[in-house]
Amino acid sequence: MMNTSRRHLLLCASILGVGTLSGTAFADSTTQPEHRSHKVVHHKASTSTAAARSTPAAVAAPAATTSVAVPVATTAPASSSRRRAALLEAQGVSGGTERMVVTGSALASSNNQNANPVQIVTAKQIQQTGATTLSDFFARIPSIGGTGTNNSETNGTGGASCTDIRNLGSNRVLVLIDGKRATLNGQSNCIDLNALPVQQIASVEILKDGGSELYGADAVSGVINIKMRHNLSDGNITIRGGITGQGDNDTGMISAYKGWNFDHDKGNLTLFGQYMTQGGVLQRDRSWANPVQLSDNPVGSGAETFGSGYSNYTHVQSASGLNAAVAPDGKTVSEWGTNNRYDYGRHQSLINQLQDASLSGDFHYEFNRHANLYSNVMYSHRTSSSYMAAEPFDGSVQPSTLPSVLTVPANDPNNPFGQDVDITKRLTELGDRRDENATDTVTAKVGVNGEIAYGWDYDLSYTYGSNMSTDHLENVGSYTNLLNAYGLQQTDPSSATSALVYNPSVCPSFGCSNPFGTMGSQAASYVNYNTNTHSHYQLRDWNLRINNNHVTTMPWKGGGDLGIAVGFEHRGEQLTNTPDELISSGQSLTNTVLPTSGGFDVTEGYAEAKATLLKNVFLAKDLTVDVQGRASGYSTTSDTAKNWKASINWAPTQDIRFRGTIGTSYRQPNVYELYGGQSLSYNLANDPCDAGQVGTYGAASAAVAATCAKQGINTSTFHQSGTGQVPTLGGGNAHLAPEIGRTYTFGTIITPRWIPNLSISGEFWHYSVNHTISALPTQYILDGCYTGTSPSLCNTINRLSNGQINTVTATNQNTGALHESGVDFDFDYRIRVARHDVLSVSNNFQYLLNYTQQLVPGGAFTNYTGALLYAGGPNNANASYGIPRVRDYATFGWTHGAFTATYMVQFIGGMRWNDQSEFLNSTTAGRYKTPMMIEQDLTLAYRWKKWNFESGINNITNKKPPFVASGVDNSAGATYGSFYQGRYFFLQAGLNF
Repeated sequence: MMNTSRRHLLLCASILGVGTLSGTAFADSTTQPEHRSHKVVHHKASTSTAAARSTPAAVAAPAATTSVAVPVATTAPASSSRRRAALLEAQGVSGGTERMVVTGSALASSNNQNANPVQIVTAKQIQQTGATTLSDFFARIPSIGGTGTNNSETNGTGGASCTDIRNLGSNRVLVLIDGKRATLNGQSNCIDLNALPVQQIASVEILKDGGSELYGADAVSGVINIKMRHNLSDGNITIRGGITGQGDNDTGMISAYKGWNFDHDKGNLTLFGQYMTQGGVLQRDRSWANPVQLSDNPVGSGAETFGSGYSNYTHVQSASGLNAAVAPDGKTVSEWGTNNRYDYGRHQSLINQLQDASLSGDFHYEFNRHANLYSNVMYSHRTSSSYMAAEPFDGSVQPSTLPSVLTVPANDPNNPFGQDVDITKRLTELGDRRDENATDTVTAKVGVNGEIAYGWDYDLSYTYGSNMSTDHLENVGSYTNLLNAYGLQQTDPSSATSALVYNPSVCPSFGCSNPFGTMGSQAASYVNYNTNTHSHYQLRDWNLRINNNHVTTMPWKGGGDLGIAVGFEHRGEQLTNTPDELISSGQSLTNTVLPTSGGFDVTEGYAEAKATLLKNVFLAKDLTVDVQGRASGYSTTSDTAKNWKASINWAPTQDIRFRGTIGTSYRQPNVYELYGGQSLSYNLANDPCDAGQVGTYGAASAAVAATCAKQGINTSTFHQSGTGQVPTLGGGNAHLAPEIGRTYTFGTIITPRWIPNLSISGEFWHYSVNHTISALPTQYILDGCYTGTSPSLCNTINRLSNGQINTVTATNQNTGALHESGVDFDFDYRIRVARHDVLSVSNNFQYLLNYTQQLVPGGAFTNYTGALLYAGGPNNANASYGIPRVRDYATFGWTHGAFTATYMVQFIGGMRWNDQSEFLNSTTAGRYKTPMMIEQDLTLAYRWKKWNFESGINNITNKKPPFVASGVDNSAGATYGSFYQGRYFFLQAGLNF
């Protein structure tokens, strides 16, 4: 069924492509050389790096991000010019240096009338970093947090890169493309930044403030509006290549576009294509990432723990206290010790391999001033692959009815212990696992906009999106066939706790295998199995907006304009997750996942009023207030969600202005949080009942021992199987309630007229979210249960008959609350020092004042300010990530004629490790903090006629990421991922035509 759907999707894209090519032929036959100035203006590119085509929000600036309200000219255009600019802006198209709509408002305004803190990133600033994907660039921006996913997180991400704002989670930021919703990746619940071609991006606008009032529930922390290039009348081909200093992660990219005007410039057709490949990095090729250390004790102290307890040595345990290791030969027996642990790091990927092919077609035609038809189709085919160590095995996971513990009976001829014993092992004979994820994403948009009458404009559009993913996992194995290969049979096949008996008649024709040793090639082929899991996400979105920027003028001296916008949106989202048949039936060696599906519809209305109360009077160069509101009705609840926002912008003179906002958020759980499939991961955590762990709880050690005893576990003799890793089941929950929040900001911007091209800004911001939707970290659940601080968490822990943890359930749930506040400081300055020389400097600085979270309703707040959550955290339970107090990104540029040099510096402040409940210190841990980190990059560019050349070095000093006992790769990829590849060189050439 999924293959049929994929064929239908490809057929749809092909039909759209044929229509686009037909338009190309029409364009060739009708384009005239004459230019009519009264029609839509089309611009030609001046560089090969897409710098040529940014929107008016991305005017010339220093080579770094710029934090501004609306960086466009203040001149009010004529009515017809305003209309044409609005028509193009609805498509993300530049119409000139006029008052334009910028993220955070549905009304056009000039650069001194917007109170929303919006950061603008141009295409040139992205491309001069050598970033292969938009995710690689976002890692530099201080306001972009680490709770999303990136290419240095290779396990469980499906190859997708997700982003967030302020470490509030990727589920609380809304990513738009050209101001409209786009297609999510169904496996990761985000706009996959790896599937967006960087060469097609014109600019990015980051609203660092809540935006739920205009954009909907997802925009709790803010909005990232990615503006693509449209309306081109020239062509370009660009080629880029790069490689690390160690000869891996080789990257390549080729992109091209061509645009045509037709019918006297009333219409335009633009085609764009890009192919990108990234070679990836294996963990064994970075010395700092091997061997994987699971404890924070210094190397050489004798107390450190390396690797996994799921080993190629069979770990044997019994009710009598047996704790033995059997060598891969199946005969040599010894006491289980640290030398039997398995260094899985040498078998897994550090950075994903990626390939992405993207195609898009963009069309618009202006029939008259009342109707401008526009459409856009974007298609992406992305594949990612990564390697993981061979499958660890310790029994089935509910609801499977296969044995939850593999108990080898005493009468098995291969059992040398004379008693029933439980075994766990890593099935290395099946080979390393290879996870390949393929996604096909289509977003098709069609709309019409124009002028109604008397300054009222409209924009009506429909967007359809489809994302189909197939996750192909090799060398997983069949549990049913494994039991047959070992000659073991359940006495009651309907019960996961039934006994196993030795029955050689169930063995395959080539004979029985020794469960304590390594299987032969025939048995391994018999047991081996590759799984294919499918997901399908669909979006249908109707939008209507009516607005007038100049409804009336305030009826008093010095009064300005009143603008009004109203809008309606009806959106439907559906998600289907279809696991492999072997997985859903409980017969695989991995976890059991049942098929899930669901969706919702929402109908919304919103309104905005912007009034310039005073302008050009004493102490009020500009005084503007803005009020926004939105009401939403979801099919999943009878409640009506209501959000509002108010803001004020006051400029006493043209040199300084003050601004502030306050707003609310009401976020319904999304389809992924509700209906996403559940999966098993081996998270970094320790069993509190382990003999070596119970004493580490200080005053709570007695309570831990007592709780373990109630469950029949003797903490003086019990040893955790797979020390350092706990099987954790995560995924969707259909019974979630909405989140409720509030956001406020206030700040100032200084632009002194006596120092041209200087801008200094400061902003205080605060977020508060209640009933947060998240998955609790595994260690937090275990500690809360066994110390007695959260007894209800014991219900999520499932133990086997031998006392070992079978699973910890950490699915999405409504937890407590989250509070965060901080300040931003931005500096931009550009000066011409000679006729052909321009110097520029830009700096974005963020200081975190407070980050506290309540992980259970009614519980205590935990302070994570300046913390590195080294074993997963509340907004990403599976990954280690940091919440540093200080982050900074600075660029220094020098332009001499056609030559440009740009030096970039990224700073991440030092952090102390936090285990979700407290900060570590020197008395309790060998290593407990990370140092400040500095990454330096250099880019050189030269323009010659129609050619543009660019080369650069990232991480000039080859700085390595700091050590973190993450249990994955000895660091924290969500925060330090840009250091993982080491020194990186790239070269790019482009030709305009």
